[in-house]
This record gives sequence, C-alpha cells and structure tokens, in this order.
Amino acid sequence: MGLVIQIVHFIIWALSILVVAEVILSYFMSPYHPVRAFIGRIIGPMLNPIRRVVPPIMNLDFSPLILLLLLQAAEWVIVSILNFIG
Repeated sequence: MGLVIQIVHFIIWALSILVVAEVILSYFMSPYHPVRAFIGRIIGPMLNPIRRVVPPIMNLDFSPLILLLLLQAAEWVIVSILNFIG
C-alpha cells in the first residue's frame, strides 16, 4: 500500500508543479508556444470547470489557486482512504 500512496503523492506533486509552471509561463510565453501548449493540454481540462464557476476578479484568475487547493484536498482524501484500507 505504501507504493500506491507514494504514486498518489507524486502525481499530485507533478500536477501542482505544472499548475505553478502554467501560471509563471503565462507571463512570459505565448499561449501557442509548444511548452505552454503541452502544459495547457494537461492542466486546461482541470482549470476550465473552475473558470466557469469562478470568474476573474478584477482581471485576476484565481482558478489555479483553487485547483491547487482541490489537488491537496484530493490527495488528503485519497491517502486517508488508502491508509484506512491498508
């Protein structure tokens, strides 16, 4: 069970890094740059539902922050269930 928990931690960590990278790169790179397009294909489907519910406030998009919080909550729930089972 420990390996599964480590895999869950790694996946959530990698997704969190991609969210932060998307935010930082959005200031410097065109959205059509191959790196941003690659990250966008991974992160976009997770951000779009949040963006539909939470509109930008004073031109600030809080959806990446909300996604990071949801990822951490999902990790906590999954790891708690796996610890309970195992």
